[in-house]
Amino acid sequence: MKFPKDLGRFSFGATSSTVTSLGLIFGLLEASNPKASIIGALLLIAVADNIADSLGFHVYRESVSSKPENIRIFTLSNFITRFSITGLFVLLFAFLPLQIAALACIILGLGILSFLSYLIGVERKTHPIREVLIHLGVAIPVILVSHFLGQLIFSLFG
Repeated sequence: MKFPKDLGRFSFGATSSTVTSLGLIFGLLEASNPKASIIGALLLIAVADNIADSLGFHVYRESVSSKPENIRIFTLSNFITRFSITGLFVLLFAFLPLQIAALACIILGLGILSFLSYLIGVERKTHPIREVLIHLGVAIPVILVSHFLGQLIFSLFG
């Protein structure tokens, strides 16, 4: 099986957008109008947070003396990857009932993270399943903490 030459072009954006979006989705499920809250927040993430992270990534790459053309490619790849994944989550919530959309997002998001982790494991010649488990072991607690934090916030202030 042939893997992309440089996973770094999209691995940061894919991981960041997936975990951030899933945390947000499961944190806002308790809102008084969760569908509108989730779609609105995801759109904000797709634009504002994405631009901020892409700029941060760009500045970081410049600080480690990468070639300017490579920096632009990485920055653009990061932005497009993050925007696309977050956009998929928005579409799921726009066209599916709330609970089905949430389930579809968790399956899609953890699937993306698992696939990317597997590719990284193969590329690094380590145990791919171990890589998947390590990365899921970080992402799942983030999602769970976000969910319970959302419940706490809406019980105190909602």
